Formats: sequence, structure tokens, C-alpha cells
Amino acid sequence: MADAGRVIAGSAKGVRLAAPGPGTRPLADRVKQTLFAVIEPELDGAVVLDLFAGSGAGGIEALSRRAARAVFVEKDGGAARVIGENLRRAALTAQGLVVKRDAIAWLADPAGAAASGPFDVVLLDPPYADTDALAHALELLGAHLAPHGVVVAKHFWRDAPPPRAGLLASVRERRFGETALTFYRRRDSAPPEREEADES
Repeated sequence: MADAGRVIAGSAKGVRLAAPGPGTRPLADRVKQTLFAVIEPELDGAVVLDLFAGSGAGGIEALSRRAARAVFVEKDGGAARVIGENLRRAALTAQGLVVKRDAIAWLADPAGAAASGPFDVVLLDPPYADTDALAHALELLGAHLAPHGVVVAKHFWRDAPPPRAGLLASVRERRFGETALTFYRRRDSAPPEREEADES
């Protein structure tokens, strides 16, 4: 089975996670460290959504760092099973809910995201080639985000998502070679200034 790296901090620190297959793009440690350094203050007791969850490494890292619960949405059945196994390895099964469903359909379904949120932290990592899915998810997510919540979109650096999408506005960007992270807040709570940095 492919490897999705280790949990880098918290209750499950050092636990090695499985990846669904060689096509999975796990969060590199450098990207993960920066991502969680930014959102760490918001994780204690947070409700987390891991969309296009893959191995579930992002949501599991959040749970390890004291998030209260996490919902993992992944349409691939094999990947959904791997998420369940990774939660077991990390001793976090009770805090995780794995939903085997298309992420966009789940966001649009009143019995989906609306019934599970609102979310304090959303990790959004669709396939790099599917830029439409990234834009569509951002459009829908604002309605499911807590007032001071944060959405983190991982994407190919050349395919930057829109600065505004639905109720969301981007407030920060980080780049790591070909990978970039764009951070969003609800427009009614986002600060007026934007912080950008290139870490390639």
C-alpha cells in the first residue's frame, strides 16, 4: 500500500498513514507544517471538513491537534476505506465520519454539509486538473462555514482559484514549488488586507 507520510504533531504524532494508491498527492511535510502553523490557533475544539479527502491525512492531522471532530468526504470507495483504516491507526475513529460521496453533490445536498456543519476549518484538495471542482466547491462552502472559519484550498500554483467565490474571499497565499495554498474567510469576517508570500 502507498504511503501518505506520518502525523507530525499531537496525540497521533508519528503514526504512519496509508495512501489509497500511487496517484494520491499526499501533503508534503513542509506544506503540512506551514498549513497547520497558520490554522493551529483555530483547531482546539474545531469541527473540520476534509473535502476530496484522499488518505484523510489533513483531517487526521487536525484531529490529532485537538479538533473535536472531522468529516471526510471522498467518492472513491477504496480511498474511503483507507481513511477508515488511517483513523483506526491514529486511534481517532470516534471523532471521524467518512462519507463516500461526490464532494460537490454532498455540499449541495441539504442532508449533506448542512446537516454536518457549520465547519470551523475546511481542507479542500480536489484533483489539480479539475479546476472547475475547486471553484464550484468554494462557491458552495461559504454557506457551511462558521462565521470566523477558514477554508484552505490546495492547488497547482498556476491555477489560482478566484479571489472571491460566493461568500468567501481569499486572505492569504503560500507557494511551495508547484503546490500552493490559498486561505479563505467569509467576506463578512475577512480582513481588508491580503498577505502573500512565495516559499518556493
